[in-house]
Amino acid sequence: MHPDIIAVLDECTSGSDQERLTFPEVVEKLMAAGIERYHTDLQRSEKIYYLPDGTSHLAPAHTIDEVPAAIFDAPSVDAAVRAIQAGDIKYIEFCRRILQAGCVAYVVSLAGRRAVYYGRTGETHIEHFPK
Repeated sequence: MHPDIIAVLDECTSGSDQERLTFPEVVEKLMAAGIERYHTDLQRSEKIYYLPDGTSHLAPAHTIDEVPAAIFDAPSVDAAVRAIQAGDIKYIEFCRRILQAGCVAYVVSLAGRRAVYYGRTGETHIEHFPK
């Protein structure tokens, strides 16, 4: 992967973790860099970004000190999504809330304009990007 793209990915990761960048700002930067999708593993504290050709970049992320609930609670994940969209909470609190709701990771498909949140046993919640 080209070093200029890696710099954008690392900036998106640190910008989210430091709450300097909002999700729409991250999406805009990633799309401009040609990223197709990314995977956020909340338990491993890392993100993997993918280009359409399958090339990937692993970026360490901020550790959230929260044990994910054993049972996935999709309505609580949805409530956290709504709260961050409304600006009521920021990224770290968002991560805490979805972990408390049993989410262990999520995939953001820029091409598909959606995020898929999932729990320990494969339950999912799909959030389509707002228009």
